[in-house]
Amino acid sequence: MDIRYSTGKEPFSRMNTEELRKEFLIQDVFKADDVSGVYSHVDRIVTMGIMPSDKIVALDKNIDAMKDFGVNYFLERRELGMINIGGDGIVTVDDKVYNVNHFDALYIGKGAKKVSFASKNAKEAAKFYMNSCPAHATFPTKLIQYDNAKHVKMGSLKDSNERIINQYIHPDVLETCQLSMGMTQLQTGSVWNTMPAHTHERRMEVYFYFDVPSDQVVFHYLGEPTQTRHIVMHNEEAVINPSWSIHAGCGTTNYTFIWSMCGENRTYTDQDWIKTQDLR
Repeated sequence: MDIRYSTGKEPFSRMNTEELRKEFLIQDVFKADDVSGVYSHVDRIVTMGIMPSDKIVALDKNIDAMKDFGVNYFLERRELGMINIGGDGIVTVDDKVYNVNHFDALYIGKGAKKVSFASKNAKEAAKFYMNSCPAHATFPTKLIQYDNAKHVKMGSLKDSNERIINQYIHPDVLETCQLSMGMTQLQTGSVWNTMPAHTHERRMEVYFYFDVPSDQVVFHYLGEPTQTRHIVMHNEEAVINPSWSIHAGCGTTNYTFIWSMCGENRTYTDQDWIKTQDLR
């Protein structure tokens, strides 16, 4: 478990490229038949990836729950959300089996003791991208298939930000303690996401970028609105954004990203918008 400690506004403004990447960038999310994990002290979110190939992979394979979280098992006091960006997969939660296929999501409530992952076809491995945050109550585990997510069209090709926001783990779809999660697909010819930029002091956010061709990149912008910095993102990389930071990106082509939030509330529209002309 890679543990990251939160960085404040003032130290952030003095960080160089290497320091920014070390603190906020998450690489190597998917490893065959393994579990990757980054534990951030920004709202104590955990970002994980599991890519089962020809084996069944247990959630706690690389997690020492007692050492890292002070509990007997990982989800004793946490909830978990995931979206499968790979081939069709199977998730077993305390002996109940869920078919989590390509672009389907699964929410697992607090208290699930045994969680395991498998691919239906080893040659087309599932890729479960996951986020977990502390939970104070138990809500039912639920499969959210792509067709049952809430799909919101936003932006325009004229403004280079025509996109579809797919809301999976969202107040309009199901109840959770604090986790929200969804996927935004930029249309051909569009490269900007989340513009105009915003902050939300009551929630932090993690972005996970994928469908980025190997010869293309996404420039992810973060920091205070008047002290912005950027991190160059490649395919299947994630970035941690504190609540005081903007979070926006511009790619050299269109791409897809998963957004995950946790914090004080789940009000999706609780944002403090920043005028583009005020960014520095």
